[in-house]
Amino acid sequence: MKQRLFNSLLILSSLAGYLEWGTDNRSFLFQGEYEVLSNLLRNPESAIHPFTVIPLVGQILLLITLFQKKPNKMLTYIGIACLGLLLGFMFFIGITRWNFKILISTLPFLVTAVCTMLHLRK
Repeated sequence: MKQRLFNSLLILSSLAGYLEWGTDNRSFLFQGEYEVLSNLLRNPESAIHPFTVIPLVGQILLLITLFQKKPNKMLTYIGIACLGLLLGFMFFIGITRWNFKILISTLPFLVTAVCTMLHLRK
């Protein structure tokens, strides 16, 4: 039961990531994911990129674990790794650019990921 809670928190906190680029471009990850999924149906070549596909695969893997009788630890670890690539990179950008909005938006996922991994090690 606790594992499902952690996995659902991982999915939700990954959607709360915040991005800023250029002079007036900004988006939350859930908005960007919606655009990617809608473009995937219309023009797949424009939507396929490692920074879009890998985190999406991570979310799908974590979603699969929510429906398993006993959530698979390996799928959880792989899902965290896939999502951690993007959110870890965003955290790094937030630190190097001193952008507190980006930095703060990644912390819930990173904290939840660490707590989940500590729980799985027990």
